[in-house]
Amino acid sequence: MTTLHRRLLLGGAAAALAAPALRAQGSWNPTRPITLVVGFPPGGQTDFAARVIQNGMQNALGVPVVIDNRGGAGGNIGTEAVMRARPDGYTILAGNSSPMTINPHTMDGMTIDPREMVAIGLALQSSLILCAHPSMNVRNLAELRAWIARQPRGSINYGSASAGSLTHIAMELFRERIGRPEMTHIPYRGSGPAMQDFIAGRFSLMFDGASVVAPFLQDNRLRGVLATGRERSPAFPDIATAAQQGLTEFTFYAWIGLFAPRGTPPEVVARLNAALNAALADPATRERMTSRGDEPGGGTPEQMAQMMAEDYARWQRVVRENNIRAES
Repeated sequence: MTTLHRRLLLGGAAAALAAPALRAQGSWNPTRPITLVVGFPPGGQTDFAARVIQNGMQNALGVPVVIDNRGGAGGNIGTEAVMRARPDGYTILAGNSSPMTINPHTMDGMTIDPREMVAIGLALQSSLILCAHPSMNVRNLAELRAWIARQPRGSINYGSASAGSLTHIAMELFRERIGRPEMTHIPYRGSGPAMQDFIAGRFSLMFDGASVVAPFLQDNRLRGVLATGRERSPAFPDIATAAQQGLTEFTFYAWIGLFAPRGTPPEVVARLNAALNAALADPATRERMTSRGDEPGGGTPEQMAQMMAEDYARWQRVVRENNIRAES
């Protein structure tokens, strides 16, 4: 367990305990409903994260938390709506790693900078799992390397949820780390269509979040090769991490955090952070996350901001060096 990961866990517990104290001190007591904007349609991982913490945050804050799905432009529409909202704590964002750290590098003409937003805290994170089609008969990185070496040049295809997505740039980073074998990228419009073709054998490899690939791994329609987290995914303890298999500098997550507009007062951010951590301390909430393969978040605003900054720099380099552009 790394120092940052340990601090996230300890910070989450401390903030959860601090929630009643913050309320008692009256540092900020909301008096009307809080809108939690989700930059994606209902049903996805970001929407799930918002809904699973909704009740816990309502209980901690004493006011309703209303979810507002504003999908479009890869999460940018919802992000921009919150960036332009009043910085009073009543409009906040559930933002994932794509619009917050990838879109600024892959989307031409993007006029917003998510780094201007104020981090509240980490809601959940999920290792990406590199999956292989069962016909390849590989179960770990060593076997995958051997399989790649046997294939005719130009014959290996990999899929992604879309061009410029985390699932796309993760594979480009993977190719870099294993010597840049030639592979053809097949982009889709969403993980659902990609998974259908993956199972049908139309391509060989794909990264996606643990919660997305879970049902396909559980019934052996796909095989897991490695996980990108610091530790093995709680849902798939038999899949070793990249680091455990000797692949260095390949630790990252798909994550969802809460953010507020620039200028939101520190006492408001602290109260929202404490409410988030109180929600995440609930065993039922944690079980809903871990049963899917996700990992509950927690910790301080500063730790969320650090995680975002690290990913922003990582993906900026990968996008530039591989000339990756998002689909228009």
